[in-house]
Parts: sequence; C-alpha cells; structure tokens
Amino acid sequence: MIIDTHLHVVDQAALRYPWLAGAPALNRDFSYDDYALEARRCGITDVLFMEVDVHPDDIETEISYVKGKAAEPGNLIRGMFAACRPEEDGFAALLERYRSDGFVKGFRRILHTIPGDPSATTTFRENVKRLSGTGLTFDLCVFPHQHERAIELIDYAPDVQFVLDHCGLPDIKAGNQHPWKDTMAAIARRPNVIGKVSGILPYTDVDSWTAETLRPWIEHTIGVFGWDRVVWASDWPVCTLGGSLSTWVAATQALVAGASAAEKTALFSGNARRIWKLG
Repeated sequence: MIIDTHLHVVDQAALRYPWLAGAPALNRDFSYDDYALEARRCGITDVLFMEVDVHPDDIETEISYVKGKAAEPGNLIRGMFAACRPEEDGFAALLERYRSDGFVKGFRRILHTIPGDPSATTTFRENVKRLSGTGLTFDLCVFPHQHERAIELIDYAPDVQFVLDHCGLPDIKAGNQHPWKDTMAAIARRPNVIGKVSGILPYTDVDSWTAETLRPWIEHTIGVFGWDRVVWASDWPVCTLGGSLSTWVAATQALVAGASAAEKTALFSGNARRIWKLG
C-alpha cells in the first residue's frame, strides 16, 4: 500500500493563499474529500499534509485546520509539515510550541517562488539548525539553480533531516539535465537528506508526457539517493496540472516495476513509516 507524504488541501473560506492570485489553474478549492475517494482507489492508506504557503498570519490556523480534518472518522491524514518563516526571529517560539506536538512532523518554507533567497541569511540558517535533535524534518523546494545554496544550508545543519521535494524540480520539458543531474548527486551525498519522488508532472510537456518521459528523472533521483532514502508523494492537487492522482500513481508504479518487493515497499511506504514514526 502507499503512504502519500505530500498532500495539499485548498479551502479559501478557511485560509488565505496569496500566491493563488498568480496561479489561475489552481485558484479554487481542492477538498480533502475529493482527494480521499481517488486516493483510496489507488491504494493510498496514510497521508502527510504539506503546508500550502498560506498567509503568514494563518500559519497556526492552518495547523489547527488540518488537525481538525485528521480527527474526522476514517480520515487518512496522520500528520503534517507546517509552514514557517525561519528568516524571522519568531521561528524559535513557533518551534517550541510544536516540537513535542506529535502531529506536526516537520516544517517547510517555500524558496523556489519567492524573491531573493532568505536561506542565505544567518537568521534562517540558525533557526533551521534549531531542528537538530527534535526529530522534525525540513522540506526544501528549490530549482536546480538554487541547489548549491541548498547544499550550503544542508551542510550548515548536518544534524537536521532535510527532505528534497519534487526530485529537485528538474526542467523536464526543456530536457535540461545539467546542472540538475550533478547537483542532485551532490545533494544526495549528504546523508541528512531524503529525496521525494513527487511533483514533476507540471514541469513536463503536460499534454504529451508519458511514463518514459519521466524515467530518466525518477531513476536518477532514486539512483543517487538509494532505495532507503526516497519517499513517494502525490503533490495533489498540483499533480493535476499534468494529469491526475491516478495517472501519477500508475506512472510511478510502472517505472519501478522491475525493482524488488523490498525496494518498492521502501519507496511507497516503508521509508516514510520509519522517518516519521507512523507505526
């Protein structure tokens, strides 16, 4: 069965999402119920919610919102990765409120779509380093031209468990394997990083991609990280920009069909269960 480590829900009546104004294809509600029906049909049994870059004032409201969803009978959500602002002094207080929460499994700060690069500041790096020893992970969502800066952050906090989202966001449509191929290998040489096989459909030619289009990108990601350091995720509803949840599940399962049963279990559920102590 499958553990989805990257689900978004968009509820514009409950939370504010400033970035959606610039993303018309996603600028509507995407409900948990719509996701859950298809997810169960695909064999997804457990889900970790990923923050949706809400308005900074709504960060803790989003945490409460997701906890409420997870408490509903039969819900698949087992925890979440919360939004944060490590470039601000208030991060330390946020961490203290949730470091022993249990439901919050880690944090993410979007970096690939914001102006500048706050991860280069001392405040950002010191705050991320505060995660050392907490068991909480930190997701990195960065384009290939940002990989070197990401490596600097990873090396600054060697005792923090990082997760590299979406195969490092390769430009699949343009076929640009460089510098992505080399920087992915460099990131994977850091033992405190996990690779997330997810989120690449929007970077294909969305009208014509096939499973074979994805093969070199997914195989390289798994190849450099190894089967014990990769996790699977849907990135729903962003994945719908290039297909559907079912399409993404089918494509990834087809591409790893030749792997051993143990390797497939590690990718689709075992590693996530171990890393985030899902039982």
